[in-house]
Amino acid sequence: MNDRILIIDDDPSFNAILVRTLERRGYPAHGAQDPASALALAREQGCAQVVLDLNLNGQSGLALIPELLAIDPQARIVVLTGYASIATAVDAVKLGAIQYLAKPVEIEAILAAFEDEGPDFGLPAPDEPLSVDRLEWEHIQRVLAENDGNISATARALKMHRRTLQRKLSKRPAKA
Repeated sequence: MNDRILIIDDDPSFNAILVRTLERRGYPAHGAQDPASALALAREQGCAQVVLDLNLNGQSGLALIPELLAIDPQARIVVLTGYASIATAVDAVKLGAIQYLAKPVEIEAILAAFEDEGPDFGLPAPDEPLSVDRLEWEHIQRVLAENDGNISATARALKMHRRTLQRKLSKRPAKA
């Protein structure tokens, strides 16, 4: 099995830093900044472990998960995102990702995700429910995903003005 880690992120600086950091720690890695070069690298060099950005120049990185798993059905895919939501995390896992991490992320968390063999059912349930702001954010993300990222269609479905929705989406997600 190829132990090389494929980094797929459209931010050239983040991509290069992550590849370099992994290599310094003894993990061979290579980077791709777009879906086409990512799939080409996966076919040529293997893709047993993948770090995949959720947003690749405005396209959903989730679309790559089935294609990467078609190349290597045993691939372990960790999805990274700057805008974490429960809806996209669920979608990522349904498609075959093993973990979903919010940026900024420590290299230790990425490596731990590759080592993780499954959920820890011994973890206690949260003491506090999600805040109203966080529930709103999650709902918007779910409706946005249902509309394939189309802002206008999402605004109509939410009965919200498109500019209001864009303003809400431009903000960081609310704390849980």
